[in-house]
This record gives sequence, structure tokens and C-alpha cells, in this order.
Amino acid sequence: MGANTSQVSDLSDNPSLKALVGTESISENDPFWNQLISFTFISPTSSGDSKLLEEAVIPLAKILIENNPRSGNFGALVRIFLGRTKELKISTECQDQLFIWQAHNALFMIRCLLKVFIREMSEEELHLQFSYQERAPGSCGETGSQDLLEELLSNLVHLIVEVPLLDITYSILFEAVTTLLVFFSYQLFHKDILRDGIIYQHIMKGRCLSLTSRLVKTLLYNFIRQEKCPPPATHIFEPKDEGGLLYGLASGVASGLWSVFTLGGAGSKAGIDQEHNPLPLSNQSLLLLLVLANLTDGPDWPNPYRQAITCFRNTQDTSSLSTEQPHTFQINFNSLYTALCEQQRSDQATLLLYTLLHQNANMRTYMLSRTDMDNLVMPILEILYHVEDRNSHHVYMALIILLILTEDDAFNRSIHEVVLKNISWYTERSLTEISLGSLLILVVIRTIQFNMTRTRDKYLHTNCLAALANMSAQFRCLHQYAAQRIISLFALLSKKHNKVLEQATQSLRGRQGDSTALPDYAQDLNVIEEVIRMMLEIINSCLSNSLHHNPNLVYALLYKRELFEQFRTHPSFQDIMQNLDTVIGFFSQRLEQAGSDLSVERVQEVIMKGAQALPTDRLKKFPELKFKYVEEDQPEDFFIPYVWSLVFNSGVGLHWSPHGIELFSMDSG
Repeated sequence: MGANTSQVSDLSDNPSLKALVGTESISENDPFWNQLISFTFISPTSSGDSKLLEEAVIPLAKILIENNPRSGNFGALVRIFLGRTKELKISTECQDQLFIWQAHNALFMIRCLLKVFIREMSEEELHLQFSYQERAPGSCGETGSQDLLEELLSNLVHLIVEVPLLDITYSILFEAVTTLLVFFSYQLFHKDILRDGIIYQHIMKGRCLSLTSRLVKTLLYNFIRQEKCPPPATHIFEPKDEGGLLYGLASGVASGLWSVFTLGGAGSKAGIDQEHNPLPLSNQSLLLLLVLANLTDGPDWPNPYRQAITCFRNTQDTSSLSTEQPHTFQINFNSLYTALCEQQRSDQATLLLYTLLHQNANMRTYMLSRTDMDNLVMPILEILYHVEDRNSHHVYMALIILLILTEDDAFNRSIHEVVLKNISWYTERSLTEISLGSLLILVVIRTIQFNMTRTRDKYLHTNCLAALANMSAQFRCLHQYAAQRIISLFALLSKKHNKVLEQATQSLRGRQGDSTALPDYAQDLNVIEEVIRMMLEIINSCLSNSLHHNPNLVYALLYKRELFEQFRTHPSFQDIMQNLDTVIGFFSQRLEQAGSDLSVERVQEVIMKGAQALPTDRLKKFPELKFKYVEEDQPEDFFIPYVWSLVFNSGVGLHWSPHGIELFSMDSG
């Protein structure tokens, strides 16, 4: 990419780059191209490095946009890269590092230019940039012999699925994945969801279609492998004991033009940026997978990448693949499950987990059959516990995952059988020993309380309460603290109910014919009463189905029995309060008979014996509490802007401030 340049700020003065973007056509057979793509560089994976590089490329790219119709040099650069890709797999097998190195550099240059092209022009205009070829003065500047844009897209997909992931191929695979993301990034410049377009047509219906399942499988395996960037000592521009040809070429021709950018090496401040993205290929592969999965269906065809994600099966499944699912494949479920458990700190991994749980029945069945579900549930609970530090969409995904899991009764039973010790991240109280089920209840209740005091989001409330309701019939051996928090939440709701009711009453008395403030109070009161009703149903469900398994809840109920008195005659709660009154009355009588000044241990003993003696027919039966997550409840195309916000915020490859950023100001309700 040119000699005698040591800083990115000097790019605009580099003679090789000047020739590339200039008005003169350069033949594909010219030695210029070999010199141009012989430079030492590793793709930047930090936001700061990407931005610095992009700012240097923008003026050059704009000159090329103006001159390319006459020179066709951009198309020539693309064809130079395509020529290298035809032998890339063989080069990998033969350890031909020079070939891979130059192919990577060519693709990197294409990606940098494409970022600016896509920002500056429409898809139709971009397509023309691929069509221009070198020509004599006065002749036509376009040719229809080959769709170079489709050729590049197809070759990128082939590269990803066919070239094995090794130290020497890591960088070019990263570039291929990132370049595809750049191609799709037209969405970043539009407020509306894009449902059509040239790139969309090529990737959904063109030559890439036959590679759908292989591409999805490869991207999943890139995520599963979690390969870190190879250390600088393994990169191709380092001296080799067996021969110095490549090193001599790199040093003599390129003069370290791009060596300022390395992955956590020289040029990175103590590796700080590297810490934020230590697994760039894994991260980019997951982002591309999510983008592909969330492309909208066409009018006459479904999204094939979504089909592939929803129907793949375990490698241990020996049954024949269905011909009705053309894009299905097999993958190691155990490896995928392990990677999902380890990576839940990132939004994109949580979104993938949601996608698989919700849409892939094979994967959902496998996950729910695991005996180590705590490895998956604990990271989700930790996300919710640190709700203050997470964005709202990450929290929603975590809650929806819990809701989907709690739809399964076997899950609801098994989580109370898993005993955890010394939860380090739970700091409000020392929990030396607690069941996974009780911890789940504690974290969900904490999320509700946080929402009541901060965000006040009804959608979040709904998901939290729905998960608790799904679990309630299978509550078993609730931890004392979990039982207390259930009743404490009810106390908080009761206090809030009384406050709003008092405000509404005062407003009604003092309004003097002006009723403008009253509807707000009425709406607030209605919402609070809905939540109180749900909490009463959750408590009742536990008492009706597993009272004898939960003495701690009965104890907490008796200790705060006065909380429920005000709701006994309330028309919205009278029916559900009958069971609570029966339980409170029954155990209160038992405690009175046992005498006064009872110790805590004695009270618990009376409760445990009373639980066995209480006739079950004395409690009124209510319909089973069951809530199911339905994706249609989300706004249309909810996940498309969410996915692109993750791509944009990754800082790698897409660092600009797009005109269509309003796309990401999503209404979470």
C-alpha cells in the first residue's frame, strides 16, 4: 500500500494511494498492484483505531468516487482480490503465507473504501462503482459481462466457509466477516427497515443461497471456538528461521506503513482496547449471524438464514435430515451450550441464546434437558442483578429468556433441587447456601423493585411477574430470605397503592370542578392494582399447590398478616383473599393453641405440622397460572434495530455516526 509512509496521517500523500484514486487507469497486470497490497498490517479491532483509520481514508475514497468512472481502478482492485481468493484454500494447505498476506491486504483496502462508498451513495450508485473498468479515452466506461458486486459477495461467503481457521488465516477471515457486515450496513443510514435492495437480493436469492447452511454453521463455530487473535510473533510479517523472503518483501516494500495498528500489540496503549474485544472474529461472526437471521422475509420467500438457525440439529442426532428443511445442518450442541454459558456478558450472546430458545425447538429441548442448567441461568441472573449497569435491551432479553425457561414445569421443579453456595456477586446479603430457584426469585423481585423506583416500565413488570407466576406452583423449600422478599414486595406495593389512593382522594376533593389531574391517578392506581392482584395470585398458587413444601413462606405471611387486611373487602381482590384468609386463620389458631412467647424454631415446627394437617379441599381452586412469551407482542421488526445497534456500538468496522441513527431510539414498551 505504498512505501515510505510511517503514519496514518500521511496516507493522503502516499504516491501509491494517489495513483489508485487518480484519473489514470492501472492495468491489472501492472506490478503496481503487487506493491500496493504488500504492507504489514493487522486489522484494527478497537473503536479508536478504527476511527483514526477511517478519518484518513475518507478524503482518498471521495477522490476515488469521482475518478473511478474514468479509471475503473476500484473494480481492478476487487478483481485483484478475487484472483487471490481462487487459490486461497490451497495456499492455506501449503502454508503459503505471502499469498494469504496479500489477499488480506487487498480485502482490507476494499473494506475501508466500501465504508465510505456506502455512506456517500445509494446501492444503485455503489453497483455502478463495481461496473466501471479501465478504458481508452472516449470509450464506454461500463461493462455488463460480469456482476462484480455479486462476485465479491459470493467469494466472501466461500472464503468464510472454505478457508480453515488457523493463525495465518485469522486476519483474512476476520476481514471477510467484517466486509459482509459493511455491505449490510446500508441499514445504518435509513430510519425505516430496509426490505429490499441489490445486496439483499444477492445474499437471499443469488449464488450465496446454496451456502446458507454452511455459512450459518461456520459463524456458529467461530462463536463456539472463541479463538483469540494470534500473538504478533505468529504473524506473517515476522522474521522466519526457515527463510527471509517474505519478511524481506514486507520490510523493503511496505516500510511498516500500517504497523501502528496491531491487535493489542505495539501501537495499542497497554492493550486497553484489546481487553474490550479480545475475540474479534468470534464477536464479528456472531454479529453477522444475528444480522443475517434478522433480515426480513421477502414477499415470496422466507429468510433462509433464519430457517437454518431455527432447524439445525445436534451432531448426536442420528435420524436423517428432513428434506422439508433445505437449510438444516448438524452442530455439536454441547459445545454451543458451553459457549453460550460462558459469553452471556455480551448483548449479542444473550440475543443468540434468546433466538435459539425461542425459535429452535431442538436446541430448546436440549437445554431444558441439561442437568447443569445453573451454568446457563446464573449468568442471566447476574445480568439482572446488575441492572443499573446494563442497557434496557440486554435486561429485556435476559427476562424473556427466564420467561421462556419457566414455561417448562420440569425446569421450575429442577431449579429448586440445585443448591448453590456463596454467591459472590449477590452482595445485599450473605447467601451461604440457597437453591437456584430461590435465588431466581430474589433477583426477579429485586428487578421489579428497581423498576418501580427508576424506570417504571410496565413491560418489564409484566415479564418479571409472568416468570414468577409460571414458577409459583412448583415453589419448593423457599429460602427464608426469598420468602421474606416476596412479602416485602407485596408490602411495597401496598404502601404505593395507599399513597396513590390518598393522592387521588385529595385531588378529587380539591379540584373544584377541574378533573384534569384525576385520570393520571386513576391510571396509576389501576396499574398498581393489576400488579397487586398478580402478586396475590402468585402467593395463592404456591399455597394451593405446595403449601407443605414452603413453611418459610407461611411464616413470612403470618409475620406480616396485617398487610392483607385492607384488601380483604376490596372488590378486585375478594376472591383471591379467601384462600389467604383461610391459611392465615388456620395457622394463627394453631399458634394460639401452642401458647405464647414461642421461639422461632417452635413457630416453624407448628407451621410444618399444620401444613400436613390443613385439608386441601378448604382452599378454593383457581385456574393455573401460565404465561407464554409471544414474539408478536413486540413492535414490528423490534430486533432489527437492536441488532444493528450492537453492530454500531461494537466499534469495529462500523465506527461512523450514521444519518439514520434514530433507528436505535427504540420504544421498549
